Amino acid sequence: MGDINVYLIFCVALVVILTGCIVVLIRSYMKLLAGNDALRESIDNLCKLNDKLRMDRHDYLNHLQIVYGLMELEEYDEMNSYLRKIYKELLKTGKAVKTSKPAINALLAAKAAETEAKGIEFLIEVKSDLKKLSIEDWELCKVLSNLIDNAVKALEDFDGDEKKIRVNITETPERYIFSVEDNGPKIPESIRESIFKKGFSTRKEEGHGMGLAIVSEILHKSGGDIELLSDDEETVFTVSFGKGE
Repeated sequence: MGDINVYLIFCVALVVILTGCIVVLIRSYMKLLAGNDALRESIDNLCKLNDKLRMDRHDYLNHLQIVYGLMELEEYDEMNSYLRKIYKELLKTGKAVKTSKPAINALLAAKAAETEAKGIEFLIEVKSDLKKLSIEDWELCKVLSNLIDNAVKALEDFDGDEKKIRVNITETPERYIFSVEDNGPKIPESIRESIFKKGFSTRKEEGHGMGLAIVSEILHKSGGDIELLSDDEETVFTVSFGKGE
């Protein structure tokens, strides 16, 4: 009887250990899948940025020929107007490639193209190269991507004439700071604590309500902080991460 009890205890312990191992394996597999999806998205964004830079390089020669032709014809007012338009376009790409992180640069360039295709002005201000970033690049990409997508959704439901999103990247001696601003509707005080919970959404369509929850989960793992400010003029999500060695 004693041997049977020992055997049963051993079997139960073995089942518990195996169950624990299976849970760990499943969690690791899901984390790997999420990482692979983010990595694939980053690679896709890098390819798009590379294609855009190549196209811009090709266009530069055409622009120079046009500017030279306008100079020859002494059409200086027309040349000045043309150069302003070119400069504005070049400035967009230039601001998106200022960090030392290719994946972040590519994400910003991709989001700029996506938002402006929807009639939303996308502004980028980069004052840090992010060289000592402690969080993985692809994790930060998920944070920024979800915050920007959240701003886009807010503006899609907004009737304002001028829709704008601004991304600011800066740093202090101890932390990197990222803010995503939009001039959409104010987020009511009553739901501000709920918007970071899984499944919460002000929309009824399937698929909404996960973005900010993903941001919250990544920040919790990486020791990051988030702050929300929202009034009738703008909504600003600000996240920050400590610097690595």
